[in-house]
Amino acid sequence: MNRIDAVFKRLKEENETALIPFLTVGDPNVDATLDIIREVEAAGADIVELGVPYSDPLADGPVIQRASQRALKDNVTIRTCMDTALKARKAGSELPFILFTYYNPVLQMGLDRFFEEVVAHDISGLIIPDLPIEESGEIRERASEAGVHLIPLVAPTSHERILTITRDASGFIYCVSSLGVTGERSDFYSGVESFIETVKQYSSVPVAIGFGISSREQVARFSRICDGVVVGSAIVRQIESVIPLLEQEESKAEGLLQIRQFVSQLKGNKVYER
Repeated sequence: MNRIDAVFKRLKEENETALIPFLTVGDPNVDATLDIIREVEAAGADIVELGVPYSDPLADGPVIQRASQRALKDNVTIRTCMDTALKARKAGSELPFILFTYYNPVLQMGLDRFFEEVVAHDISGLIIPDLPIEESGEIRERASEAGVHLIPLVAPTSHERILTITRDASGFIYCVSSLGVTGERSDFYSGVESFIETVKQYSSVPVAIGFGISSREQVARFSRICDGVVVGSAIVRQIESVIPLLEQEESKAEGLLQIRQFVSQLKGNKVYER
């Protein structure tokens, strides 16, 4: 069973909702990303999105754009991100990893090589935000053959395309909570609850929501109606705030602890101390 399917099956039995952090690989450096994966797993994360830094991230707001710029300075590539997933697995992580990448790095690698590497590096899912559903047929077929989920994004503006987008969905359906790019928000699209219910009517695949979710209260709100909640910019901002700590060996543990505490609070777990 794909690791994503196993997580949602377990959480459904436990009447729980998946917490899905997004991390930009290589921010502030690859070794720190490996440490952060360990911390978010210990804090209660259920699935992790590993963001491939990209120079023109159309779906990402300023926080994730800055993270990508920091990672790109260290020449972090899609291959680096896959290697990071495998290193985390070898270090003992049981988390399902989702590779969040724009389409250009995939094309540059070539589809045959890309899917060989995805399988070899134990990647469970893919999110490609700039790949329209109408052009995703070959990728979707190859992902299915590889046992990897190509996770679709559906927005409140999708309207009549919701059925098309969700019809062949696997893993989970990623509902975009707000219009525009990623980033922390205090308000969401006014019809977000009815939008999620509409998506659920079209598919029996788990539904997760993301874009703008940044607090325990917001996670709890959407946990009542979704199978998973994605938190991106808020965690990336937390990482950004402790970079000075992470870059010094004597303060690194404190920086990691602050990240762990933040994710633990999002999950509704106790705050950890070292």
